[in-house]
Amino acid sequence: MKKTILSIATMAIIATGCQHKAQLTSGIDPENFDTTARLEDDFYQYACGGWMAKNPLDAEHSRYGAFDVLAENALENINGIIDSVSKNENEAGSIADKIAMLYNIGMDSVRLQEQGVAPLMPYLEEINALKTRDDVWAELLKLHRQGNHVLFGVFGEADKDDANMCIAWAYQSGLGLGDRDYYLLDEGNNKNIRKGYVELMTKEFAMAGYDKLSGKKADKLAQMVMTFETRLAKAQNDKLQNRDPQATFNRYTVEEATAAYPNIDWKGYFTAMNIMDGMQSFNIAQPKYIAEVNKVMADADIETLKAYFAWHAIGGAASYLSDDFVNANFDFYGKLMSGREENRPRWKRVTSTVEGAMGEALGKLYVERYFPAEAKARMEILVQNLITALGQRIDMAEWMTDSTKANAHAKLSTLLIKIGYPNKWRDYSGLEIKDDSYFANVIRSNEFDMAYMLSKINKPVDRDEWLMTPQTVNAYYNPTTNEICFPAAILQPPFFNMKADEAANYGAIGVVIGHELTHGFDDQGRQYDKDGNLNDWWTEEDAANFDANKQVLIDAFNNCVALDDPEYGGLIHGNGELTLGENIADNGGLHVSYLAMQNAIAKKQVNKKEMDGFTPEQRFFLAYAAVWASNIRPQAALQLTQMDVHSLGRNRVNIALPQVTEFVEAFGIKEGDGMWVTPEKRVKLW
Repeated sequence: MKKTILSIATMAIIATGCQHKAQLTSGIDPENFDTTARLEDDFYQYACGGWMAKNPLDAEHSRYGAFDVLAENALENINGIIDSVSKNENEAGSIADKIAMLYNIGMDSVRLQEQGVAPLMPYLEEINALKTRDDVWAELLKLHRQGNHVLFGVFGEADKDDANMCIAWAYQSGLGLGDRDYYLLDEGNNKNIRKGYVELMTKEFAMAGYDKLSGKKADKLAQMVMTFETRLAKAQNDKLQNRDPQATFNRYTVEEATAAYPNIDWKGYFTAMNIMDGMQSFNIAQPKYIAEVNKVMADADIETLKAYFAWHAIGGAASYLSDDFVNANFDFYGKLMSGREENRPRWKRVTSTVEGAMGEALGKLYVERYFPAEAKARMEILVQNLITALGQRIDMAEWMTDSTKANAHAKLSTLLIKIGYPNKWRDYSGLEIKDDSYFANVIRSNEFDMAYMLSKINKPVDRDEWLMTPQTVNAYYNPTTNEICFPAAILQPPFFNMKADEAANYGAIGVVIGHELTHGFDDQGRQYDKDGNLNDWWTEEDAANFDANKQVLIDAFNNCVALDDPEYGGLIHGNGELTLGENIADNGGLHVSYLAMQNAIAKKQVNKKEMDGFTPEQRFFLAYAAVWASNIRPQAALQLTQMDVHSLGRNRVNIALPQVTEFVEAFGIKEGDGMWVTPEKRVKLW
């Protein structure tokens, strides 16, 4: 999800029971409505149609919605911070100096054009000089240290049997299109994407001069890479397989992995990455794929591997070189894949790069300017209200036995809550920023981040660490630490409105909180116990009941329409299996936050009267819908449906709400209405 700033006044409302209700708005903007739509048939259009009409897509965006509004605001705020830092006389080597230098070098368009491909050439010359398989292996190690995960990647994550320890995980990686389905499936726009990808490689191989360097024509190099990546794609897990935490945890000792995959020098790899000391075992998330990499290391043509490495070096550099590379990349990844018409302006792109390099340093400045400590304290009250309501919902679950309920309560009681910003900030003193080239600084930043991530392996998990920066408009649940996190930037309208009656806030930020809480009990999260270990704490009866109920959501979202456009594959349905976890979390978030609102009504913290013609129950659901207001291009809808674990915004309203009896009752939905689902067929989980 996504959000921004919270207010002392609003949280005071939560804490004190709304002494000033008369001064509060409904939190509902009638201008966002499309009253020509019948809400009983299309609630999304009714609640969001006016907003969509007022906020048409501009050339820069492939999707633009409530989240994007806040993300743009946060980016402008960060850019303002960078601008103010850049105007000062900063001590050499200070974090302010690093921020200013990286931003200024990225904004120096004249210098970028003059340098052209020069910053990349030493890397391409090195790759072209590879002669033996030992040379190839040494280059793979170098690329991995730069965060360029050719063939496979290794990252530090919690041990699923002992979540207090961080161990190495080996993952499938190395596809320029990102996902196997683009290579293997013909649905939607995939054929055009594959054609465009080959054209992009051909163009950039020539622009980089690698065709002349290697003595091979650019189009031949592109076809070599495409054929090779297709081979890799055929061995990779699909997205559904990767959602199974049991299947993606396969423990090996270094000796066992060496015996199973002898062409991969695991000991040499871990030694080169400085993580061999203390290593007892590690996880291979996709053994079938690593088996294919093992074959590749023995039988792939070295010239093919060189072309593959060179392409990934070019692809990783293109966004930080001269405009011809930037524009070529945008024409493919921006226009063809997502439908955007124009690239983001340079200041936005460079600001995002600086954020990627020094996100927490900027986050510290962001919260000092935009998020007072008092707001963090008051947000904690609202979260506790939602936790109480989830506990009540657990008790209300008729399909669940008492023993499993007790375990669920135990997990809920150990939840770690993170709001606003970290208690401790990351140290960037080891990051080196120089006045040489934009790309060189990105490489140094990547190396710094990789070393930081790898340094965690074989050590206890740092439970104080944040996986998002405070200026991120989003939220998350992490099952191995059993934590929920709400960065500062998500705590603002339309998610949280300090001037609104609490019904709207429960419908918006309350559902977001409930959503993240429910992730601890969705189809993936429920497999982790209170300590974050992958451990079955369910009775067989409860697990069977859960699976029967989750199928209701799978079927509902499999049958919904994601896109109906002849140019992009015709009628495309949603993917209920891929989006299951998020759909469970939406359903749970709605139920949990609605109950929390009812608790607040009982305490006279919500105005029970109609406001702007709507009851508190109706305001709750209208506020929920407003969060998902957006416009989207068909290319983006297709891309997200194929790749994203979240359903499209319209379906998160029109498919999710009919499953909630309280919504049906609030608006008098009847059999025959488009928003009607027979009561016996509604999902019954949280």
